[in-house]
Amino acid sequence: MSREIRFCVIGVGRAGMVHARNLKAGIRGAKLIAVADVDPASAARAAQELEVERVYTDYLEAVSDEAVDAVCVASPVFTHAQVAVAAVRAGKHVFCEKPMALTLDEADSMIDAARQAGVKLQIGFMRRFDFGFREAKRLIDEGEIGDVILVRSVGRGPGLPGDWYLSFEKSNGLLAEVNSHDFDTVRWLGRGELLRVYAEAGVFARRDLSEQHPGFLDSAVVSVRLANGVMGVIEGTCPDNYGYDARAEVLGTKGVILVGQIEEGSSVMCRKDGCLRPVTPSWQWRFRQAYVDEMSHFVECILDDTEPLVTGLDGRKALEGVLAANRSLREGVPITLELEASRV
Repeated sequence: MSREIRFCVIGVGRAGMVHARNLKAGIRGAKLIAVADVDPASAARAAQELEVERVYTDYLEAVSDEAVDAVCVASPVFTHAQVAVAAVRAGKHVFCEKPMALTLDEADSMIDAARQAGVKLQIGFMRRFDFGFREAKRLIDEGEIGDVILVRSVGRGPGLPGDWYLSFEKSNGLLAEVNSHDFDTVRWLGRGELLRVYAEAGVFARRDLSEQHPGFLDSAVVSVRLANGVMGVIEGTCPDNYGYDARAEVLGTKGVILVGQIEEGSSVMCRKDGCLRPVTPSWQWRFRQAYVDEMSHFVECILDDTEPLVTGLDGRKALEGVLAANRSLREGVPITLELEASRV
């Protein structure tokens, strides 16, 4: 295949516009031709900025557009399955933002539909395309730190997602929307399947929201055991009120790997009252190149007919961890995942 892959971005909120702007700026082999959003004003603003003529408020019309080859699903998570399944049944390749879905049944419907249609399905775990995280994975795979003992993954953000996030039924809460990346990171860098999780959580920064929205949490810690014996710790906070913070630490029998930092760049301002180094302001900035690289990879997979590095199964596995951790919070006990029943 040697033609351009023509994209429609469905959902033009924060994540959707990151992908849309990257596609518009020029990802090799791709062209942005359409946008869709249930809010007409948002769709119109995005179309004007991105200079596209095809504008939709109904995702079914968007995925039915014969000019569209692939869609980027960046709408709220409770819509992911219905949008993605409709898209693949219309013969479109699907890049879906995380979290993949609300339930395992929804995730399975997306995976099965893509397989039956013979189209590509990639999940938006952009950490896997970040240079630092990729280098950590290489060092681990080459045995540079010996056998992995522990993977610690941190995911903290300064600002809450949209209003829908406050409804636990529509979002699965903090551990899904913010820490899906961390469940994937522990599994990926730990090189094993999630076996057991135990979660503790609370509300510290936004007690006002917990009173209005049952199930709302702004901080959590999850202890993880992988099937290969590797231990994991996931830390999540949103809002953290200091900046965007995505880091990992991998401890091995012969060394340790540290990925990421709180500080932005290498500039330091010093005065007689002390020194100051700026904090990374947002996830869009911290992973700006990773977002480009993950979409470029998706396009290459379509053109070359190869399997994405981050599949629907990877999205499902992270969701399994999220759901088990949320169950642990409800029941106050560790939850063992039924590996024999999962889609390994």
